[in-house]
Amino acid sequence: MDHYRDIIKKWQSKTINTVEELDAALENFRIVFAYHSGAIENPEITYHTTREVFENGKLVNFTGDLRTVFEIKNQKDCYEYLKRKIVNKEPITEELIRSIHKQLMSGTYDERRWSRGERPGEYKKHDYVVGNDQGALPEEVAGEIRELCEEMQDIPDKGDNILKAAAYLHCKFENIHAFADGNGRVGRTLMNYFLMTHDYPPVTVYQETKDQYYKALGIYDSTGSIEEFTEYMKSAMEETWQIKRAPQIELDNFLEI
Repeated sequence: MDHYRDIIKKWQSKTINTVEELDAALENFRIVFAYHSGAIENPEITYHTTREVFENGKLVNFTGDLRTVFEIKNQKDCYEYLKRKIVNKEPITEELIRSIHKQLMSGTYDERRWSRGERPGEYKKHDYVVGNDQGALPEEVAGEIRELCEEMQDIPDKGDNILKAAAYLHCKFENIHAFADGNGRVGRTLMNYFLMTHDYPPVTVYQETKDQYYKALGIYDSTGSIEEFTEYMKSAMEETWQIKRAPQIELDNFLEI
């Protein structure tokens, strides 16, 4: 499974210095990523509706749950919010994490969470069970997120350090479970933000592989090891940029910017 190294080299052979170049580079990826990242937790999200929102900014004759529309539009708005920061290689901070959550979850909190005082862009105020773990206690979240942000500074760009750091970032963030809802979407976005600000290509977590994805996250929760998740990321990177599928992304076309 070393094809991912070629993908990284090809990505790094191109310099993306402007928002326009980033838009061109991610023209197909951002739609595919938004679709799968949303559909993992909301099966009502379809590739067709995601593309309609991204390309046309509206949906025609949509009869589904309004929350689905918000979730898709939020993915688009979040990309628009982040793209200049990606080009400028801005570091991951508490403020950035909360802002990503607000972008992704605006208008989507259910009545139960809202009535308990939970708000998009704010750390959770109550405990929420995640599998066999509740994550960090509400009063511990801010400190753990600050510590995580500090850990992500000055990662040496040698060997697989960047990939491993991105794996650790996602696993640790999910383990903290900082928000009342939307932690998975924020974690996947943070992972790709870190990769791209360190000159690595982003990855799509395909809904068809979500069992492997959750299993790898679970192994980190129980053992503290990122090895399984790092291997999953390598496989996801190959699938994202090489394997022919519908909808597919061809790396060579992607790199012609």
